[in-house]
Amino acid sequence: MQGLLRFAAVSVLSFALLSPVSVFAQEAAKVLPRSQAEMQLSFAPLVRETHGAVVNVYAERMVQRRMSPFAGDPFFEQFFGQRMPNRSEKQTSLGSGVIVDPNGVVVTNNHVIGGADEIKVALADGREFPCKVVLKDDRLDLAVLKIDAREPLPALKIGNSDAIEVGDLVLAIGNPFGVGQTVTSGIVSGLARNQVTEGDFGFFIQTDAAINPGNSGGALMNMNGELIGINTAIFSKGGGSNGVGFAIPANLVKVFLAAAERGDVSFERPYIGASFDAVTSDVAEALGLDRPRGALVVRVVEDGPAAKAGLRPGQVVTAVNGVPVEHPDALGYRLTTAGLGSSVTLAVKENGSEKEISLPLTAAPETRPRDERMIGGHSPFAGATVANLSPRLAYELHMRTEVTGVVITAVDGSSIAARLGFQPHDIIVAVNGTDITSSADMETLAATDPGIWRVEIERDGERIRQFFR
Repeated sequence: MQGLLRFAAVSVLSFALLSPVSVFAQEAAKVLPRSQAEMQLSFAPLVRETHGAVVNVYAERMVQRRMSPFAGDPFFEQFFGQRMPNRSEKQTSLGSGVIVDPNGVVVTNNHVIGGADEIKVALADGREFPCKVVLKDDRLDLAVLKIDAREPLPALKIGNSDAIEVGDLVLAIGNPFGVGQTVTSGIVSGLARNQVTEGDFGFFIQTDAAINPGNSGGALMNMNGELIGINTAIFSKGGGSNGVGFAIPANLVKVFLAAAERGDVSFERPYIGASFDAVTSDVAEALGLDRPRGALVVRVVEDGPAAKAGLRPGQVVTAVNGVPVEHPDALGYRLTTAGLGSSVTLAVKENGSEKEISLPLTAAPETRPRDERMIGGHSPFAGATVANLSPRLAYELHMRTEVTGVVITAVDGSSIAARLGFQPHDIIVAVNGTDITSSADMETLAATDPGIWRVEIERDGERIRQFFR
C-alpha cells in the first residue's frame, strides 16, 4: 500500500433541514427492506433537502519556481554574470466544506486550506465568497471558515456520531476530481479507527461510500440528513476509491466549533499528565482482561492531574463516562470531546478488579518559566534557541506533554548549530558529562571552550551521542 491520500468531500445540505417539521429530523426505526417497492426507494428527497449546505473550497497559494534547472548553481550564475530569476506561480487546490450555521460558518479540513494565501467558498448555486479563517488545527485536521452572504444560508444539522453503528446507511457528498457535486452511498464499515493519518489524531469513522480526490472536508451524512462526519482520508493504491474511506466524527467537530465560537485563537486538548500504550493480548491475559482493549498506563507525571486522581502505571483505562475505550487514541478522543473544564469518570482495571477514578480536565500548565535563550559564540550550539520544557511548551511544540528538560525551539539556518544538524524539538540531555537542567545552564556551558564537545540529545524518543571539535 503506497500510503494514504487525503481527499476532499463536498457536503450538500439545505436550510429546510432547520425546519422542525422536516421529515428527516424524525428518528425512524431501523428496518430491512421487505418488498420490491421498498428496494426501489430513493435517496433523492434527502439529497434535495440537504445539497445546498455543501460548498467547494478553493485555496490559492503562491509558489516560487526556478526558471532554469541551472538556477542556483554558482558556476552557471558566474558564467552568465547574474543570478537567474525565479518565477512566481499560483497554485489552486479544490476541497469541500459544510455549512453548519445559516450565518455562514463552514467546516472543512485543515489540509484543504493549509498554506493558502487566499481562500474562496463557492456555494451550490454558483455564488462565490471570500472567507476568513476563524480557527484551524493541523493535529485534528479541522478548520472553521466564515463567509458573509448577507442572508441566511442552507445549513446542515450536526448529529450525534456516537449514536451510529456499523452497518448504518450513510451518504457522502462532494466534488471528486472537480467533476461537480457528487453523491455516493454506503454504510458505516467501522468505528474508532486509528493509525489512519500522519497526525496525532486517531479516531475515525470508516465507510465504504466512495470518497475520491476533491472530497476532503465534505460531509458524511446519516439518513436523518444530519452531519455525522467530515470526510478526510482514504486508503488507496492508485488514487481512487477502494471502498475504505475515513471521516472525523461529528462530536469532535462540535467541540471544535464551540472553541471557534468562543473566539479561541487555538484549539487545546485536555492535559492529564500521563502516557499510554495499547493493550496487547499478552498484557490483557496478565491483567485478567477478557480481550485486548483499553489504554495501558505506562507513565504518570508527578503532581499532574492523573497522579492526583490516583492513576498509576500498570493500570488499564477501559471506559470514559461509561463509554468503552478501544485504544489510547480512543481515550484521547473521549477526553477531548468531554472538553476542558469538565470532569470525567474513568473505569480502571488493576489486578483483576475494577474501580472508578474522577479526573478533572485542564489545560497544559507552564510549570516552569520557559526562559528562551539564543546561544551565541562559537560552540556547536551557536545559533540555536533553547528553552525550559513544560507541559505548556511541549503542547505548543507538538511534543509529548510528559517530556522534560531543555529543548531547542529554533535554529538559525546559517548557524553553526544548523550546519552540525541540530533541529527544533531536540532535547539537550548532557554536554561533556554535565546534565543540562535549564536554559541558563546551557548558555553558561556553551560559553566555555573545552576543545572537544561530547553532546547527548534526545530526538523523537531516541538518544543520540555526538562528538565535536
